[in-house]
Amino acid sequence: MLHSAGGPPPQDPREPVVGPLDLEAHVDDALAVQAVAFGLSDEEIGVRRHIVLRHLKSPGARALGARTPEGRLVGFVYGMPNDRTQWWSTVVAGPLRAEGFEEWLNDSFVITELHVLPLYQRRGIGRRLITSLTDTAGEARSLLSAIDTESPARSLYHRLGYRDLARNVHFPSAPSPYAVMGAWLPLPRL
Repeated sequence: MLHSAGGPPPQDPREPVVGPLDLEAHVDDALAVQAVAFGLSDEEIGVRRHIVLRHLKSPGARALGARTPEGRLVGFVYGMPNDRTQWWSTVVAGPLRAEGFEEWLNDSFVITELHVLPLYQRRGIGRRLITSLTDTAGEARSLLSAIDTESPARSLYHRLGYRDLARNVHFPSAPSPYAVMGAWLPLPRL
């Protein structure tokens, strides 16, 4: 079957579908994805569970998930409008200020977490999750932090228009340095 010119091609019915995610109700499913994708211990999962549930109380916080046709969650993203009083923002403010990008903390939507199970990576799921979430943002730009290495995730973010605003940012208790990245919205389509 042909699709109409100018419209998106039909999606493979076996591919995961991106849609709204009640993250509070499915926090354990999402953290199971994050644990595999990011290599978290049970202790770290417990700590992150409380953080996610606290974030969801922030005004404008929202989430999307990628589910298989059978309903299995294989990826998720969530974020919220930046609040300079929140922990993440207070940690990155100094490095952003040092690089001349502190104004990026204003009028920005923060991607808090984006994770896709390894078996489902490199299929465009992460791209669909992040672009779909930021498409609904009322802010002019988006921020995120990613481990400061050349990785598939950082390559994706660069292709989506994110640029490094501050590198070698150290979060308390994180073993690796991070890069803070920012992009103007809407994100480009690949």
